[in-house]
Amino acid sequence: MATKPAPKAKAKPTVKAKAKPKAKPKTAAWTRKEGQNPEGGLNEKGRRSLRAQGQDIKRPQPEGGKRKDSYCARSAGQMKKFPKAAKDPDSRLRKARRKWKCS
Repeated sequence: MATKPAPKAKAKPTVKAKAKPKAKPKTAAWTRKEGQNPEGGLNEKGRRSLRAQGQDIKRPQPEGGKRKDSYCARSAGQMKKFPKAAKDPDSRLRKARRKWKCS
């Protein structure tokens, strides 16, 4: 009778260092303070982050034109929908309307 060779001992797996917990992914700059203009609207960094998401955004057009008329009409509707923001002179809505020179 032939004897079976003894089974080889399995090599223990090496212990890997624990991976660092991943930081939460940052939200887009246009949603954070660093992408917002303190005087209302977005700054250039905020506009770039919005463009990266596929939006077509341009700078304010306070000197006049179709975009200004359209924005002022839309934001007037927001003033009606959000009366709390309409009463606060430091709300983002009011600051943006000042920046666009809406009456």
